[in-house]
Amino acid sequence: MASWTFAVDRDDLSRTTVVDGPEVEAGEGAAVLRVDRVGVTANNVTYAVLGESFRYWRFFPPEGRGLESGWGLVPLWGFADVVSSTVAGVEPGQRVYGYLPPAGQLVVRPERVDATGFRDGSPHRADLPSPYNAYRLTTGDPAYRADEEDLLVLFRPLFFTSFMLADYLADNGFFGATTLVLSSASSKTAYATAFELRGQGPRLVGLTSPGNQRFTESLGCYDDVLTYAQVETLTPVPTAYLDLAGAPSTRHALREHLGDHLVRDVAVGLTYQVPNSEAAGEFFFAPVQMRKRGADWGRDELDRRFGAAWRRFADALGGRVDIRVGHGPEALRTAWLAAVAGRVPAQVGQVIAL
Repeated sequence: MASWTFAVDRDDLSRTTVVDGPEVEAGEGAAVLRVDRVGVTANNVTYAVLGESFRYWRFFPPEGRGLESGWGLVPLWGFADVVSSTVAGVEPGQRVYGYLPPAGQLVVRPERVDATGFRDGSPHRADLPSPYNAYRLTTGDPAYRADEEDLLVLFRPLFFTSFMLADYLADNGFFGATTLVLSSASSKTAYATAFELRGQGPRLVGLTSPGNQRFTESLGCYDDVLTYAQVETLTPVPTAYLDLAGAPSTRHALREHLGDHLVRDVAVGLTYQVPNSEAAGEFFFAPVQMRKRGADWGRDELDRRFGAAWRRFADALGGRVDIRVGHGPEALRTAWLAAVAGRVPAQVGQVIAL
């Protein structure tokens, strides 16, 4: 089975290439996954922007895929099928959800195999964040529904961050804030967080561009939606800022306007591709809170709570997302370039069938 790989220039994310590769076979202790369905969102752009500092480029090394140095494989989330395996419990025909390369195939070395799935024990991934190494069988996943695969492709990794972010805030008493301000409020990660936080106490204010204001208001998860130019209309009360945009001007305006009332400043994402963790008070990394809750609750209870939260969100989301499905490597390239350029409307979700 011939393969292909889509790669981006690490120094110029708008420069891309697609290369063909040889047939891949499962050696001893390995399995081959055929990448089937993935999503392309601003979250994937964040992986590329933080590729070096957060080691995202290391998950899927370009070596052995016919690529020269300087190219990178941007991690994607989606579904893949096991096509061959020499590992007991990992069988051809099984379908898994997880972290995948922008390529036709992925060779994994399954470890900790059980009814829920397995982890990739490949040596180059051993010291990378463990949540990204897990592959979940659809048959052992309480959040899975076959008719919702596209929603899961687009939202599950983002909702994982949103779920953990909301839990982190609640776990810390919202740091005393009575208002939570979320930038890039029309982004999937932001409004999924707002859906999870709704009704928990603090007032939720979304900041967005004028062009996305109506869509963001229609979501019904924010108490108020303001444009970035309206930051100075915020009431000076204890406020936590959840920065999912990374625009320095917004952070500056909030600090100038709120002063000591800004009790927390948390960088979550990089919609505008501006590294902002140093400017913010802290950088939120979902796997850290996941590890804490895994210890607090145990894996089964964490899975149960995530599944229940996902169901609430999926039901509330309804038909608000316009899912557009492309096919093949060229559609993947088109979707990637649109995401890098910020040309994807807030209500659109890009899914690629490979």
